[in-house]
Amino acid sequence: MADRVKPRHRALAASSAGTALLLLLLTSCGNGISGHGDDKTIVGLVTKTDDNPFYVKMREGAQKKASQLGVDLRTFAGKGQADNDSQVKAIENLVAAGAEGILITPADSGAIIPAIERARKAGVMVVALDSPTEPASAVDATYATDNRLAGRMIGKWARARMDGKRPRVALLDLSSEQVKVDVLRDQGFLEGFGVDVRNPNRIGDERDSRIVGHEVTGANEEGGRDAMEKLLQKNGSINLVYTINEPTAAGAYQAVKAAGKQKDITIVSVDGGCPGVKNVAGGVIGATSMQFPVKMAAEGLAAVAEHAKDGGKGSGSSGPGFTNTGVSLITDTPVSGLDSQKSDWGLRHCWG
Repeated sequence: MADRVKPRHRALAASSAGTALLLLLLTSCGNGISGHGDDKTIVGLVTKTDDNPFYVKMREGAQKKASQLGVDLRTFAGKGQADNDSQVKAIENLVAAGAEGILITPADSGAIIPAIERARKAGVMVVALDSPTEPASAVDATYATDNRLAGRMIGKWARARMDGKRPRVALLDLSSEQVKVDVLRDQGFLEGFGVDVRNPNRIGDERDSRIVGHEVTGANEEGGRDAMEKLLQKNGSINLVYTINEPTAAGAYQAVKAAGKQKDITIVSVDGGCPGVKNVAGGVIGATSMQFPVKMAAEGLAAVAEHAKDGGKGSGSSGPGFTNTGVSLITDTPVSGLDSQKSDWGLRHCWG
């Protein structure tokens, strides 16, 4: 953990003239304020968006944990998966408000670092959720899925399912910005599938004839549909599709079904949300790696509360550390040698 200085939050309040602009630029829950307890510890939760089911569930989990801990939780969200500017403004607003801690799912794992550094120098504990920063040591702690492992799991499953077939693989990624979580899942999937990824920290430099191509989606349903349509136009023999998340998978399936290829193409994904698990049960998604965003939020919030209780002397972690909040493979067609759970189990545990 970085050395601490005496908190200077309230001294920064005078520099918060940009707050009005912030409220226009941010999509925030409760206008960025949840509760107004004067004597409560203020903690911020900054997610990438407020409409993705994953972040909705994370926010709900954080709000429940905040109520249990007596914490004043203030929540903000960007306007899209790659909206770094809104996250920077949210951090600045929270520092000015006197927050003791900030939980953030970084939209851009590198571009957010200067804002995080300023917050930490002001005495604020910063915790990354779901997506690690670049470098990981930029935050006090990270509570997240091992996203490379999540990718490898669906890659190994797909490899076993494609045994005896000639794979033609399409990859539907988040963006062209080489965002950390995007890279980890994509490259993990390819590693699990048995592809030489060359540089494991970069999407798209592999040279494997089985790969038809990559397309970006914004990690949403519309983007998934559009990207899948482009790739099917490029090569109609695609029979395996990796997707960055389950909304993307749902959109990809729309394009696959419209092309009459739903019996020929297998889709895999990462998330483990209840809608996604239902799509596993319905045959839309062949396998998905389940994450646990409520656990991420609850453990991160508890660490910040402990930090505040100790007067800012400790964060509940042993420095810039990674806590793996777990991942489970969900599929109704298990393969030998790979642990998995069926969709009925997934529906009982989705996004816990």
